[in-house]
Order: sequence, then C-alpha cells, then structure tokens
Amino acid sequence: MANLEIQKKTEGTKLIVTVIGRIDSVTAPELESDIKASVENVDNLEIDFEKVEYISSAGLRVLLATQNIMDKRGGMILKNVSEEVMEIFDVTGFSDILTIG
Repeated sequence: MANLEIQKKTEGTKLIVTVIGRIDSVTAPELESDIKASVENVDNLEIDFEKVEYISSAGLRVLLATQNIMDKRGGMILKNVSEEVMEIFDVTGFSDILTIG
C-alpha cells in the first residue's frame, strides 16, 4: 500500500510543502492535485524532501509540471534531498532541471 503524507505551511507568498513517504504512480496524482490547488497565490514554492524515500517517473513528471507553473510565478526549490532520491535525479538528468538547495 502506497503511503504519502503532505504537510503545508504558508509564509506570506511562500508555500513550504513537506512530503513524507514514497512518490510513485499511486501517490503522484494526489501530490500533483494537492500542490496545484495550493499554489494559486504563491510566488515561491519550497518542497522539503527530507522524508521522501523514493520517487518514480510519475513523481518526476509532477515535479516537472510544478516547476513549469512556478517558473512563471517566482520559483520552486527542493530542500533536504536524500542521497537515494538525489541519485534518481542525477541518473534521470532532473538534477540539471530542478533547483535543489
């Protein structure tokens, strides 16, 4: 059973999203709809990946779509990316596309 928890905190026009668990084909649509519904009045999106254990191609697509939305508004940054997830970003070339801090 896929398990994903999404926590959100707003600081002015900045949204901090903490993702906990696995982002895969089952949980990616939930993450995508949750973020899309939350970025209406957001200039900066920070996604905390500290507790993300795994991300699949479906999750990568969500990040790419979100990055495209946020590029028009201000920006998006991924924080606290684990070695395991960073390896996936490196292998797929996403480490060159995404802003990781």
